[in-house]
Amino acid sequence: MTATVDPDRSEWDVIVLGGAAAGENAAQYASQFSGLSSVIVESRLLGGECSYWACMPSKALLRPVEVVTAAHHVPGVTARLDTAAALAQRDRVISNLDDRSQISWALGAGIDVVRGYGRLTGERTLAVTRPDGSVRTLRARHAVVIDTGSCPAVPDVAGLRAALPWTSRDVTTMHEVPRRVVVLGGGVVACEAATWLRGLGAQEVSVVHRGARLLSRYEPFAGEIVAETLSGSGVRLLLGRTIARVERTDVRDTGEGHVHGGEVSVTLDDGTVLVADEVVVATGRTPNTDDIGLETVGVSPGGHLDVDDHQGVRGVGGEWLYAIGDVCGRALLTHMGKYQARVAGEVIAARAAGSAELPSAAAGHIGLPQVVFTDPEVGSAGMTERQAREAGIDVEVVEYDMAALAGTWVSRPDYRGRAKLVVDRAGDLVVGATFVGVGIADLVHSATTAIVGRVPVATLWHVVPSYPTASEIWLRLLETLNAQRHAARG
Repeated sequence: MTATVDPDRSEWDVIVLGGAAAGENAAQYASQFSGLSSVIVESRLLGGECSYWACMPSKALLRPVEVVTAAHHVPGVTARLDTAAALAQRDRVISNLDDRSQISWALGAGIDVVRGYGRLTGERTLAVTRPDGSVRTLRARHAVVIDTGSCPAVPDVAGLRAALPWTSRDVTTMHEVPRRVVVLGGGVVACEAATWLRGLGAQEVSVVHRGARLLSRYEPFAGEIVAETLSGSGVRLLLGRTIARVERTDVRDTGEGHVHGGEVSVTLDDGTVLVADEVVVATGRTPNTDDIGLETVGVSPGGHLDVDDHQGVRGVGGEWLYAIGDVCGRALLTHMGKYQARVAGEVIAARAAGSAELPSAAAGHIGLPQVVFTDPEVGSAGMTERQAREAGIDVEVVEYDMAALAGTWVSRPDYRGRAKLVVDRAGDLVVGATFVGVGIADLVHSATTAIVGRVPVATLWHVVPSYPTASEIWLRLLETLNAQRHAARG
């Protein structure tokens, strides 16, 4: 049977509620080799947050800033940034918010697509409200996978919501660069947004964060180095501060990515007043679980869904309900959501075939790779030193200056960066790695391989890095670790 959009049928083997990147993978992996039929139910754009309002547009905005910044740091090279052209390239990357190519991919993979807002109404059953308001009922013979994602959380600050601040969706799809911007938050979205806003021409960018340092979930030196670079570019950092009140007299709902009215006054806890043209809220995300019918299957709505290592939702009998991506809260990263989707899809197919051998997502979450595309980049895999110690691991740590490598010095004479390994002393295994520096993103995969593959430190000595490249950091870290061990033995 040929896959179609809004087909005239009501039953499939697998129904995926939510068509983000993870949902697409779940439908694909459940059906591609099993013969099971699958359908994706999506009320907005197929491809979801990552494709249109997060990963893809943010990297499209950061790339030109990165290139121009690199040119300024290499003698003999000059470059200038054309903001209008950069925004136009971003539009091409997100297909001008048109999901026809995603639809074409799904149909080509044999996956049906139903347009509408879906809610669970009972075991393996959903009610889907179509764009015209009519409702249809869908049933799954084997499984329902929830991939409804998350949305930006807006703090309960006096006047903030009434001012219609920008969220991540606005700042990634902006049609104009505000002259003055206040960014609320100190995590990944806040740091990346401050980087491209300043790089694309915002004259005044202020970052207000209640924490003492940026990127607090990473090793301390990561946030410190990023903070120094942001400050050096002219970004004003107000750390350890909170917002007391926001006022905007001329509020206009001008649409996503447009400035939402007149001047905004942001009053901080110490009475300082920041005046801006726009406020960007980047203070976390909330799972989209409050209006998808969870109560009809005995699950409390509004929070993350607790899942096992097969991505099955705990507390729901019958092994038919799964959750993936942001909605399950295991790791709010697109690549991890897609990994969870691959596992869930294969588990569904295996169970449908009566197999007792089921894939598990446990190993992949040990690696947990992630990259922050600031200047410089921050990449990590596994645990930080603090997380490892809190987990009861007897650790030894080693750090090295990334700027002391031939490969980084050649590429950028004023290179700034640092790397760190966290090693389980008992097993002589790497359990965590952090890299900070320009162009370190691809180093994260080697660290993930070492962690997930449980490669002993003694074996890593024989993984020879190419010269002169940033991968030489592995050799320098291992040499330093060896020297530390010799010194400890006296």
